[in-house]
Amino acid sequence: MNRADPSSSTYTTFDAVVVGAGFAGLYMLYRLRQLGLRVRAYEAGDGVGGTWYWNRYPGARCDVESMQYSYSFSEDLQREWHWTERYPQQEEILRYINHVADRFDLRRDIQLETRVIKAVHDEKNSQWTVLTDRGDKVVTRFLISAAGCLSAGRVPDITGLDSFKGKWFHTGNWPHEKVDFTGRRVGVIGTGSSGIQAIPVIAREAAQVVVFQRTPNFSIPAWNRPLTEEEQLAWKAKYPEHREKARRTRSGILYEYSQRATNDVNEEERQQEYERRWKRGGANFTHAFNDIFINRESNDKAAEFVRNKIRCTVKDPKVAELLSPNDHAIGTKRICVDTDYYETFNLEHVSLVDLRATPIQEIVPAGIRTDAATYELDAIVFATGYDAVTGSLDRIEIRGRGGKALKDKWSEGPRTYLGLMTAGFPNLFFITGPGSPSVLTNVVVAIEQHVDWISRCLQHMQAEDLDVAEPMAAAENEWVAHVNEVADKTLFPSTKSWYMGANVPGKPRVFLPYVGGFGNYTSICEEVVAEGYRGVRFGSANAAKDRAAVDEAFSMPHR
Repeated sequence: MNRADPSSSTYTTFDAVVVGAGFAGLYMLYRLRQLGLRVRAYEAGDGVGGTWYWNRYPGARCDVESMQYSYSFSEDLQREWHWTERYPQQEEILRYINHVADRFDLRRDIQLETRVIKAVHDEKNSQWTVLTDRGDKVVTRFLISAAGCLSAGRVPDITGLDSFKGKWFHTGNWPHEKVDFTGRRVGVIGTGSSGIQAIPVIAREAAQVVVFQRTPNFSIPAWNRPLTEEEQLAWKAKYPEHREKARRTRSGILYEYSQRATNDVNEEERQQEYERRWKRGGANFTHAFNDIFINRESNDKAAEFVRNKIRCTVKDPKVAELLSPNDHAIGTKRICVDTDYYETFNLEHVSLVDLRATPIQEIVPAGIRTDAATYELDAIVFATGYDAVTGSLDRIEIRGRGGKALKDKWSEGPRTYLGLMTAGFPNLFFITGPGSPSVLTNVVVAIEQHVDWISRCLQHMQAEDLDVAEPMAAAENEWVAHVNEVADKTLFPSTKSWYMGANVPGKPRVFLPYVGGFGNYTSICEEVVAEGYRGVRFGSANAAKDRAAVDEAFSMPHR
């Protein structure tokens, strides 16, 4: 594909630019084409897939069941695709995404190996000017972020990493070729979702695995298994019904949501319900009773059941205790879903280091040095997560009215209207942005809802000959207040988690997603549309494009 000359003053014009070509970017591209718009999607990877392009670490697997972790916009697509397992592996999800890109001929509007590095709003012409790391200069009416909530991988700032003589990896940016750990001494830093998935698989190959844990996390067994043809046909026969029910739920997932509170039943019935959920497997465990996320006493009872399971599984009582979370309410950090995670710590060549007791001091050429010992390693795996929800946007210099940077506006926490738009940045849209259910949902369902809302908004603008859409500051303030109010009624803000930005030094401690439930959120979005896009200000702009103004915008100094 031809690249723009960085020194050239020539600009390519599109109606819409989409940042990212994962689940969100592909579906947004599909909808924009239906509106007859000229569109370009920019993707940093050399293939489509977003999160599932980058996350190739051992054991990478979705924690939403495959029959639900898929698009619903095409009946033919969802009936023709065949999933092989209850919980799909990364490789299978990536094959699915590539199939979608080919089936709907989406690749011709995607430019790969290209990062958007700057976007400046030109108020005079009501358009965005966009610059990429490959020198592309683009003018577009609409700028849509499909950059993802979990795409900005974070490697902790540990002294000495550059001195390490072995190889190191981050689970969020894994090599495309297989990494062979056979006979190697491997250190894994982090026991969040990716660490919990990777550790058992790495342990099958490695001669030694040392797990460095700061904070243990709750994990529920997946009980993953192959899907039979009969199961898939039965599910597909009711796909429309399943989809509609899922969209009305709290998480966009067709779980079994209890209507009973924890103390509505006696102790024996309560334990039986926990056990039934445990044997079913997956994150559905946290919906055993309807007050687990709002009542600490109820939460503690569910948490203690899981801690007892850990104690029964892990043979060494001291290791079991270290793996048993006791500093946060279950579910207020991302609940993990695993295969043989706790069992792995019974293997002789797997050990656990408690970083709270003995913090890492530095990485040395031979391995990792803590307060207590030096661990000689051939490889280090950072399972240390992401600068979630806002990180991918912070890495782009986005400037709105008056040249104000989005990062500066969000310096005390992100402010959006419905998680879809932000005041002062006309015609900028976010897919699963902060202030929306996003990471608390089946993200594919959340993506479809957001893309459809944005598409309808643009269609409305086409019909009414409108050029500009921007949320009103008052509406944004009301939404931010509502997001915080709903979160404060739950146990989520009590936990230092990446939902709160607590994993990134210096990041504001605010609850990032909307916890009021996907079904409720969708109803609010529909009410906004029904009331003529309440809270959104529309306008027209017919001024001629001024190239000098564009060039001046790109020469604007950082503020």
